[in-house]
Amino acid sequence: MSGSEIAPEDAAQHLSDVPEFDQPAAQPSKSSLKKAARREKLAAFKLERRAREKLAKKEKKRIKAEKRAAGELDSEDEPKPKKRRIAGPPFGGRVVVDLGFDKIMTEKEVQSLCSQLGYTYSANRHAGHPFALFFTSLDGKTLARLESLGDASYKRWTNTQWWSEGYERLWDTDPAVKQSIVYLTADSDEELTELKPDETYVIGGICDHNRYKNECLNKAQATGIRTARLPIGTYLADLRSRKVLTVNQAFEILVHWVETRDWESAFHAVIPKRKFDENKGNDKVKSMKPEKADSETVVVSVEELETNDQT
Repeated sequence: MSGSEIAPEDAAQHLSDVPEFDQPAAQPSKSSLKKAARREKLAAFKLERRAREKLAKKEKKRIKAEKRAAGELDSEDEPKPKKRRIAGPPFGGRVVVDLGFDKIMTEKEVQSLCSQLGYTYSANRHAGHPFALFFTSLDGKTLARLESLGDASYKRWTNTQWWSEGYERLWDTDPAVKQSIVYLTADSDEELTELKPDETYVIGGICDHNRYKNECLNKAQATGIRTARLPIGTYLADLRSRKVLTVNQAFEILVHWVETRDWESAFHAVIPKRKFDENKGNDKVKSMKPEKADSETVVVSVEELETNDQT
């Protein structure tokens, strides 16, 4: 065997020692590349569209909430539109929302209060027998908040008056008017039995989560006007849950009473049904005759609304 010759068995071993090289990967076709790009573009478009829809929905919700707070949301814009009442003649009485508690409220509480003012105006606008509606002591954070809503739309609310002065202005020119004014407060010893068209009813525009007890009572006594409490304890004696009403709920009870002359019906129409559900396991809410009234009654104040749920 010459030096240049390799034995067959050695040749096989020699070939096995030669390193193997990977075959070049097949290049994707132009068609598959286009399809992949199209899928990627569609996925990005869907994400962008969903983001736009989410922002649009959020903005629509914000605008609707702002209109509701400003009292500009028509009933047909509500999720469950109610049949609009045919307005009759005004009741004749006046309701004053006393905004003189601005300094003791936080910014968030003021926002809640302004929402309640919008609901109050809306309730009066749709009432069968509306009240003359006054808002007094408008100043500070409350004024700033209202000015920022709907291009100060509160100034366009019909059948309303806005005063920077306190409710004392009501009797500035006629001291006799003072005898016909009633401040609604849970701390009063007197219970309200009926509304009169020649009287004025004051609701405290305060959202303090009961941090300041007797604020409305003390203010009424300091200005020398009569006080009274709504007769919830008389007609819903077994309603053991917290009896705190928002400004608009207190006002709506007055509106319902004018239309029905029935306190029990007015309370049931306005107080959230879940308040009664909280009494499950106890006796059902029962009506009581006036002579069996207990001492519990409503706190006429503003309570913070969480997720549009009234407490």
